[in-house]
Amino acid sequence: MGLFSRKPKTPRPLTKDSASFDSDNSHNNISIGKASRNSSSNNKSLRSNTFNFSNSRTSASSLGGLQSPLTPMTPHLPKVNLPKPPDPSLDAAGYLRSLGAVRERCKIVTEKALQNQLNHFDVDLDRFPDVVQFVCRIIKRDYDAPFHSIPGHGRYQHFAVGGRDRIAHLLSTFDAIDSTEKCRRLIDLFLVSVLLDAGAGTTWSFKSADSGKIYRRSEGLAIASFEMFKSGIFSGNPSNKYQVDKDGLRKLTVEQLAKGLQSCPGNEVAGLEGRAQLLIRLGDALAEKTEFFGETGRPGNMIDYLLDHPTTQASSSPIIVLPVLWNVLMSGLAPIWPSSRTAINGVSLGDAWPCSSMPQAQPRAVSGSPPTFSPFPPQSNPTTEAWESILPFHKLTQWLTYSLMQPMQSLLKIQFAGTELLTGLPEYRNGGLFVDLGVLTLKDTEMQRGLAHYAEYCRRTGSSGVEVAPMFEPGDDVIVEWRGVTVGFLDKLCRDVNVALGGELNGGELTLAQLLEAGSWKGGREIAEVSRPNTKEPPILIDSDGTVF
Repeated sequence: MGLFSRKPKTPRPLTKDSASFDSDNSHNNISIGKASRNSSSNNKSLRSNTFNFSNSRTSASSLGGLQSPLTPMTPHLPKVNLPKPPDPSLDAAGYLRSLGAVRERCKIVTEKALQNQLNHFDVDLDRFPDVVQFVCRIIKRDYDAPFHSIPGHGRYQHFAVGGRDRIAHLLSTFDAIDSTEKCRRLIDLFLVSVLLDAGAGTTWSFKSADSGKIYRRSEGLAIASFEMFKSGIFSGNPSNKYQVDKDGLRKLTVEQLAKGLQSCPGNEVAGLEGRAQLLIRLGDALAEKTEFFGETGRPGNMIDYLLDHPTTQASSSPIIVLPVLWNVLMSGLAPIWPSSRTAINGVSLGDAWPCSSMPQAQPRAVSGSPPTFSPFPPQSNPTTEAWESILPFHKLTQWLTYSLMQPMQSLLKIQFAGTELLTGLPEYRNGGLFVDLGVLTLKDTEMQRGLAHYAEYCRRTGSSGVEVAPMFEPGDDVIVEWRGVTVGFLDKLCRDVNVALGGELNGGELTLAQLLEAGSWKGGREIAEVSRPNTKEPPILIDSDGTVF
């Protein structure tokens, strides 16, 4: 079967009994030639990860009732005034932590990319139509026009790997529980699962206790977190194991998490200790931020805060202003991020990093003091402030936002105003798509530096290095620049794909969330499998600490 061969439209029907069993998500054994950047033909044999849940090829409405956010069928909301982000001249940290800052600041790097003026990458925009065509063909392979059935990007789909709707089955076991408590439980699960969803590494896999099937990468981490949740490992409440709370997380140990993830010699998950510390710090944050998470310290208690917020419009379908949810996640989870993260005046910015492609502040000499220097060569006028060199992404928080909206929309009929503020996720699948298809190419000096890092990593970890690729730390300037341009290029890709699909959209258009789900993330994974069939890793590797990617 070719890469763009259409998949069968009628999957195996889901039953309550069958929902507890897993289906292998591994790819068929196939023969794949080396990916070529010099050909737009895609006659590679590759089986994709496609999640089917109903008698149509793909149906958002059949995902256990969890309706996809932001589909073209979503009714228009009444006009809602969104709060503006803080003025950076008055509150630089507040601005850089805001959702609106991500796209606004990444635009600076993207504009440089459009002029081929990046510091670490060469840009070939003549290859961008190849990316558009590649993504369109994947979308049309897996979904029927006008593509209304494409779900928004979210963690829910990973729980449904193999065509088994585990969430629907889990909900069916919650007898005599109202919809609000069901939603609390899913938020508990989704939040801890997303926080565990950093790159697992090339060797790790997870064997499901339900069927013995093997899962890897994001799906493997999803199933692992799902089974840990069902076991009650995250709960400190003896009367309800199906919750995540401050007491359960505070007692978590690295050894317990290693057991839950099946991490052991020969099957190590990347960044195990970092993941464990992240969850333990989450327990502290849940205990500290009682205004969001209540006295019991449960993530799911944010529902009560959101519904009671003065900006929430009460109606048959409550409307929550997205920046309010964003504030809960950014402020409520602020204590979980490592202390080494970028900070301004003692305020941690989370997933935000200095970048040499951003405006750089001029050093300000103080009389009688030795001169000070910027970490990057000065390239801006004297009015540039230090905060302007920092590029915010907040990838995990955005991934949380996309994911948490799904159960709230479905179970409580909540609508969200301001979802257009969310950006594409700057991670290695989305970013790798543009590298593997030739739009972005690492400059030679950076390639050599990255290869040296990879060689050192292999020596340090005992890895064999089957397929060699450049590797960098998450805060390396190469990675920060790559992520910044990825945000902007995903916006451009969404626009261009909508133009290319044209009349097939029947007057609608794909949202960015749908593009991420059906096109860019899936496309990035599939082209990586073609390009590096042994490891299926991205073209640029991250020496992960388990808290970023």
